[in-house]
Amino acid sequence: MSPEVISILVLAVVFVLATTRSINMGALAFAAAFGVGTLVAGMSADDIFAGFPGDLFVVLVGVTYLFAIARANGTTDWLVHASVRLVGGRVALIPWVMFAVTGALTAIGAVSPAAVAIVAPLALGFAAQYGISPLLMGALVVHGAQAGGFSPISIYGSTVNGIVAREHLPGSPLALFAASLVVNLVIAAALFVALGGLRLPRTGGGARTANTTLTGADNRTESTTLTGAGDRTESATLAGDRSGTETTTRTSGEDATAVGSLSLTPARTATLLALLALVVAVLVLDLDAGLTAITLAVVLSAVWPQDSKAAVSEITWPTVLLICGVLTYVGVLDEMGTITWAGHAVGGIGIPLLAALLLCYIGALVSAFASSVGIIGALIPLAVPFLAQGSIGAVGMVAALAVSATVVDVSPFSTNGALVLANAKNVDRDGFFRQLMVYGALVVVAVPALVWLALVVPGFG
Repeated sequence: MSPEVISILVLAVVFVLATTRSINMGALAFAAAFGVGTLVAGMSADDIFAGFPGDLFVVLVGVTYLFAIARANGTTDWLVHASVRLVGGRVALIPWVMFAVTGALTAIGAVSPAAVAIVAPLALGFAAQYGISPLLMGALVVHGAQAGGFSPISIYGSTVNGIVAREHLPGSPLALFAASLVVNLVIAAALFVALGGLRLPRTGGGARTANTTLTGADNRTESTTLTGAGDRTESATLAGDRSGTETTTRTSGEDATAVGSLSLTPARTATLLALLALVVAVLVLDLDAGLTAITLAVVLSAVWPQDSKAAVSEITWPTVLLICGVLTYVGVLDEMGTITWAGHAVGGIGIPLLAALLLCYIGALVSAFASSVGIIGALIPLAVPFLAQGSIGAVGMVAALAVSATVVDVSPFSTNGALVLANAKNVDRDGFFRQLMVYGALVVVAVPALVWLALVVPGFG
């Protein structure tokens, strides 16, 4: 049995054990990386550690640390209420606002994980506050990032268009952008319907609670509690034969919540400035999101230690272990040549359309665990031999590969999916991890075939 086959079988065993036993998949993956790397591939410890995603580790720790401080001092609560007021209390619009914001950020040049790192903590805070499915909110953030991710001036778009030009293939930057935008928008719309988006409140300022007590001639008391869309509290008491005295008190929720506990304190103002600094540092100055976030968190901790005392414990360490372990094992697979081996095996198939479909599936499957743009850079050159035959349209094939390799980034093993998992609030984290894994698997199974049918089979380009 070849080393490549052994490494793939071991990965399957890791998934089975993590699914059937209460073992952190990251710990299993570290053990697998050590066993396969040492015994099968003859790698040293330094070679194995070379695959450890140090940059992702810092992003996960730094971003969750900063937003843990923001939660502790009430900044995220203030942002939630302010944002909902901006959309007129229309809770159903919040997921689409998050989709649009991340899409705009990546379209103007932000790297997808950086945009998600900025938006996901706020978006999932809104989800917890207003009863929106965290899977819906997290998925729309990630798909929004990918929707804008292939604009002609974006990082992904520029990279893919550069590879196409280097390989002397026909290209269309606008077709690439449109394909990613349409596919991710359609997926987002389907998720919105499937995960209860149509049942979210359309109008009003938030949660409304109405308490009414009625005491009638028969000395019967009735109490009713209603939850609606208006930020107000109503209470009424009727005595006697219900024709007596009625007292009603109404309080505007916006006024009540904006006073006192949700006012802007110096700590909250400084935290808001830190979040703004994170955006500027990442998008304008091109600084690392993780290092910037952890630096800002340390500064806030030094000035307001009482607000950030418990923040370190709120960093989602099990998620950090899981993601870093799995990606370290993927690094071992890459170092062994398993990924390249699989790509060449598919590229050698004599049926161009079938080879194109399998390459889309390889791109989706591998990208669910590794760098999306790195996978694209590896797969497009592999497709050159049969694209040169003229039986497959280059524009459609490149677009299909790009979409297949990025639409799966909602997987909890990718950077974007890991950020969603790490920033989810008030959820059973193991259960939410399984939801993301199942959804990611569905995307891997369905989307490559659909984009192949829509973009490759017609022969575009």
